[in-house]
Amino acid sequence: MSEWNAVLYDNKHDFVAEYGKGLLEFVPKNKNQHILDLGCGTGTLTSQLADLADTTIGLDSSESMIEKAREHYTDIQFVVGDALTLPFEKQFDVVFSNAVFHWIADHNTLLKQIHKVLKPNGLLICEFGANGNIATIENTFMAACRDFGYDYKPKFNFPTSQEFADLLEKNKFVIEKIYDYDRPTPLKDKEKGLANWMRQFFASDLERIPEKAQNEIIEEVDKLTKESLWNGKEWVADYRRLRAIAHL
Repeated sequence: MSEWNAVLYDNKHDFVAEYGKGLLEFVPKNKNQHILDLGCGTGTLTSQLADLADTTIGLDSSESMIEKAREHYTDIQFVVGDALTLPFEKQFDVVFSNAVFHWIADHNTLLKQIHKVLKPNGLLICEFGANGNIATIENTFMAACRDFGYDYKPKFNFPTSQEFADLLEKNKFVIEKIYDYDRPTPLKDKEKGLANWMRQFFASDLERIPEKAQNEIIEEVDKLTKESLWNGKEWVADYRRLRAIAHL
């Protein structure tokens, strides 16, 4: 994945952290615990987790995100790292993750790594894209790329609840809750909302395409999805989420 635009992310896509606040209610109230925020982004939720724990560490693969997190929250430890090769062992009571796992192709290795870093009875609290997430946007983007002679290969991993439950059990997690749900998500910036979203979340695909064609593809997606995703005032992205709470 190309390097994240942390400023665009914070200014236009802060709904990612905003919706993640609902996950915080599943974090135990225990000041002595150690929490890993896996895929912490710019640290918005990490700072709230820090109020619930003795030690909180934020880890993300994006250097620009971690840089911004360190600027904002100087008293929290932030680490650049890969979720598939975590540099910890039996260190955390809770692994918390919001809107990250759909970027990771190999959920089996991911869960092995999370198992490795959790203490006995440790807790995984996560939410990410479920099967069918952004289907309208992604299918239209794929078709528009094809129309202009470019090939878009879907890179997201949006499992069903059953598929993710099977992997959790395979990796010796005991599931407390797992479910998916529709979460239509309004995008900021009125008419520009969907274009901003595509420039953020399809960045690595768009950067391989000349700028003129990028703009034409984005305009075509806007036009083709207007009927289903524009409500007259703002774009509403067709999000579906999968939420899982499980312990060792």
